[in-house]
Amino acid sequence: MKLIPSTYVWMNGELVPWDRARIHVLTHGLHYGSSVFEGIRAYATATGTAVLALDAHVLRFFQSCKIIGLALPFAPDEIREAILETVRRNGHDNCYIRPIAFRGYGSLGVFADDSPVDVAIGTFPWQGHFGPDAREKGIEVGVSSWRRMAPDTLPAMAKVAGNYVNSQLVAAEARANGFHEGLVLDVAGYVSEGSGQNLFLVHGGRLHTPPVGASILAGVTRSLVLQMAADLSIPVVQMRIPREMLYICEEAFLSGTAAEILPIRSVDRKPVGSASRGPITTRLQERFFGILSGEHADTHRWLTAV
Repeated sequence: MKLIPSTYVWMNGELVPWDRARIHVLTHGLHYGSSVFEGIRAYATATGTAVLALDAHVLRFFQSCKIIGLALPFAPDEIREAILETVRRNGHDNCYIRPIAFRGYGSLGVFADDSPVDVAIGTFPWQGHFGPDAREKGIEVGVSSWRRMAPDTLPAMAKVAGNYVNSQLVAAEARANGFHEGLVLDVAGYVSEGSGQNLFLVHGGRLHTPPVGASILAGVTRSLVLQMAADLSIPVVQMRIPREMLYICEEAFLSGTAAEILPIRSVDRKPVGSASRGPITTRLQERFFGILSGEHADTHRWLTAV
């Protein structure tokens, strides 16, 4: 995700020039991972720039902060409007949006409550991780030697920066082994998710995905996929998924703000189905991108006009 500078960053209630959006080197969040963030996207739709699933992302942002005891100095409506204003002032058509709340400069130590809470929102142009061909041809993934955290160690349901050290290790190992992306097992050895994406499999004509209890982040795009599957009468099973099911499923794909709906063509160099995008994945992609383009009605009001 290469950064392309924009004009402004929103910081603690005001827009500041991109190059002046700075923090102190002794900021608590830099040393201890005491920060919460969201990944959101705005798209150029038929009626203008719109943010996808804005309210769901803002809700999760505040829920993540609550889980780790990060008291935000702004209300949800203020963060929501700040996101829209930042996209507006930066003049984006398509962009990635990164709100972040973090323990700032004030004290240094594992106990976090002595440090203030700062909030920032950055937006920048971005077209995706893997390029347009991956949306049709899919990617190659491998199961990582790293595991997702046990339920009594770190809060998987919170989008906390500290959790993403695990994701960095998974992604780096995958690239070193010649894969585009890595899949992670949970502490019990069942399938969890990708390094930063949720996972779906098609097996026996039904859509399968690991439950929240499998140490996954409850992805916003995951919830959109579940709703689209219901709209399309595609049966869904949320269950613990054994690793070997990855090798016998008919289709597989990742979902996420960055991944959108991304087919998987092989796992551990074993082809998934016909090693090409399958029919259920195709239907879900067509519905997802059709809503963005206006070809399908936005019946669930997922798009918020900027």
